[in-house]
Amino acid sequence: MATWVLSECGLKPLPPTFPRPKTGIVYSNSNPSKVRFLSTKNNGVSFSDPKFQSRRSFTNSSFRDRNFGLKVSAPLRVTPIEEEEVKKDVKINGGGVENEVGEFDPGAPPPFNLADIRAAIPKHCWVKDPWKSMSYVARDVIVVLGLAAGAAYLNSWLVWPLYWAAQGTMFWALFVLGHDCGHGSFSNNHKLNSVVGHLLHSSILVPYHGWRISHRTHHQNHGHVENDESWHPLSEKIFRSLDTMTRTLRFTVPFPLLAYPVYLFSRSPGKTGSHFHPDSDLFIPSERNDVITSTACWSAMVAILVGLGFLMGPIPLLKLYGVPYLIFVMWLDLVTYLHHHGHEDKLPWYRGKEWSYLRGGLTTLDRDYGWINNIHHDIGTHVIHHLFPQIPHYHLIEATEAAKPVLGKYYKEPKKSALLPFHLIGDLVRSLRRDHYVSDTGEVVYYQTDSDLTD
Repeated sequence: MATWVLSECGLKPLPPTFPRPKTGIVYSNSNPSKVRFLSTKNNGVSFSDPKFQSRRSFTNSSFRDRNFGLKVSAPLRVTPIEEEEVKKDVKINGGGVENEVGEFDPGAPPPFNLADIRAAIPKHCWVKDPWKSMSYVARDVIVVLGLAAGAAYLNSWLVWPLYWAAQGTMFWALFVLGHDCGHGSFSNNHKLNSVVGHLLHSSILVPYHGWRISHRTHHQNHGHVENDESWHPLSEKIFRSLDTMTRTLRFTVPFPLLAYPVYLFSRSPGKTGSHFHPDSDLFIPSERNDVITSTACWSAMVAILVGLGFLMGPIPLLKLYGVPYLIFVMWLDLVTYLHHHGHEDKLPWYRGKEWSYLRGGLTTLDRDYGWINNIHHDIGTHVIHHLFPQIPHYHLIEATEAAKPVLGKYYKEPKKSALLPFHLIGDLVRSLRRDHYVSDTGEVVYYQTDSDLTD
């Protein structure tokens, strides 16, 4: 482990790798300046094609610095919204699109593009400060160690439940910082991102590169029925094929809140692959060494925990680490799910030519976590994060406020939380009861329940 950390820090730099998305940009290994754009069918199209030359103005105005696209989870080039046909039966009204009866249609192409949103965000919001990022790491690590030491010293059943809730939340905060490393929003230094990301994620049993790559796929395909990676909708055919036990585990609280470890090993229903295996279809051959490295770090953490179990006994280890780990998993599943589901209005999902990076990103939701917002690094400010994952977490709130006038009705203001966000449990339960699957056909689809078939 020590040798690996030294190599990561400079003696043996980790070459940056960029996963091949199902949609988005592919960079040539032999010529990084050569770029191909992939559609959902993976048919590459060269940017030198004359039909793309007319789009240069969008690219030049939106992405003046080509390098930033190489460091983040969002594709460098997305389909301009000008190319998306606005239906004849809709009209622009106050930052939104209305149908013939005057209702806002969240599934209609928006009357703005990604460049408009980017232009509204202050320039300093894009600046990454590694010292500031490291200060958050130091803060969280000190709190984690202090909580563990205090709970072990007091060793009282009056204290343990409070410790579990607090420490589980702090494990979740560590995950969010590692998540920033995976996006490249932690710093511009790839080696620093990799070292910090591995240390933070391995400490809470997350394979850093394995997760980073699949999460990048999620960002590059957000809102796409088939290609999205995280909590994507089930098709009706897949839903009907699930046995009773699987349906119960997926749609009945609290079981979905414990899904993350299962997802790491086997992904979601309808998909195959493991975040730990380098030959999984999640990865391409050039990512093999990254996946092996992360799996080795994860295994080392498991070995450390086993050793601590022998040293202090399994019950103390369970109280100090095991229960907080379960709380962390529940936080991760709750937050991830509610950022893409559970709004009072049905949200669209897309297929085929109706999907675009912008339209998919606009299906995400901001959430207010009350007192927890600062603790878990404002991850609830999720819409702008999904559209521009290279923005550091400490600038997300300001960036969102600046972008709201452009987003108009496509931005869904989150419900204000009390001190603690217990209201989100109700949103989760209601969504799991009604959001079961989407139609097997159609390019703009919405969640359905069994009752929809008889209504």
